[in-house]
Amino acid sequence: MAENIVHIVLARLPDAPAGTKGISLFIVPKFLPDGQGGLGARNGVSCGSIEHKMGIHGNATCVMNFDGATGFLIGPANKGLNCMFTFMNTARLGTAIQGLAHAEVALQGAATYARERLQMRALSGPKFPDQPADPIIVHPDVRRMLLTIKSFSEGNRALLYYAAQQVDIMQRSQDADAREQADKLLGFLTPIAKAFMTETGFEAANLGVQVFGGHGYIAEHGMEQNVRDSRISMLYEGTTGVQALDLLGRKVLMTQGESLRIFTKVVHKFCKANSGNRTISELVKPLAELNKEWGDLTLKIGMKAMTNREAVGAASVDYLMYSGYVTLAYFWADMARVAAEKLAAGEGDKAFYQAKLHTARFYFARILPRTRAHLEAIKAGPDVLMDLPAEDFALGY
Repeated sequence: MAENIVHIVLARLPDAPAGTKGISLFIVPKFLPDGQGGLGARNGVSCGSIEHKMGIHGNATCVMNFDGATGFLIGPANKGLNCMFTFMNTARLGTAIQGLAHAEVALQGAATYARERLQMRALSGPKFPDQPADPIIVHPDVRRMLLTIKSFSEGNRALLYYAAQQVDIMQRSQDADAREQADKLLGFLTPIAKAFMTETGFEAANLGVQVFGGHGYIAEHGMEQNVRDSRISMLYEGTTGVQALDLLGRKVLMTQGESLRIFTKVVHKFCKANSGNRTISELVKPLAELNKEWGDLTLKIGMKAMTNREAVGAASVDYLMYSGYVTLAYFWADMARVAAEKLAAGEGDKAFYQAKLHTARFYFARILPRTRAHLEAIKAGPDVLMDLPAEDFALGY
């Protein structure tokens, strides 16, 4: 399919120091260059075996063997991990898109099925008396699942577009200060986008199966494949735990909260500008309270970490998910603002904007309270995680 295949490989030079500080980055081609711009001898790199996986069968990941292969150094020696992260940061946003895509697949499939599948009658009485049963979309629990998927799909899309704007500012703005600000903001948002969007994308994919009931487990509907394929997105380009440590440790605490304050300032300005906006007051008030709590929570974790470094690792995933829910709350409040303005002006698709307002209210009422559980888990601290001896984990029988 390609004239040559290029592998990007982490490896050590012969005189490299021990540990991660001694890793370099190399290009290892399938065919070596012949010095004239063409293909030369076959390099000592080959596929050892194709991996057997629970999903993503369209991607033939494999074990690679390097038998005396020639590699070409990329970037400075022993700085391979630094160079790799220029690949990784772009790939993390790409993986965030995958999380969004799985939520969208779930929404399109589940919403269509729920409108067509007839089963039971609504508890308040028949909604379609001319049919033998009501479509399952009339049932509250089905609507709970559909609105959860919808709130993640559309909320995460807004987050991703916002991140893309920061990329454009970084690459195209003539203002050096604006480029620097966008770079810091994107660095802060990237681990949230990657981890939160894939975690919620997987949740949405699971709910898509649930809406279908037993049919969701059957391959012909595509929902079970969506679950299998989405599971790896939480592992790609750094697991959720790795993203969480990057967010809390490197992006927030190591900058003394600077990167967090850049975003919370955006949220604060929004809340201040809309404090008198009666159409979205039910959203602005809790958002402002959470925005303040976010900063206070970060300070408390930082204080604990000064006496116990394990406090960062113990809090990190809950902190990331808390951050994700608050971040989406901002985007949903802003989308609700725009929708209310369009409806008041009689512009655009009325049903579309009414659905935006409805979904925003659902998100604040039924999804955003999850921040309370993450807050309490963070308060529990590291001891409940670290006190059990490693050898006692299997003593459950």
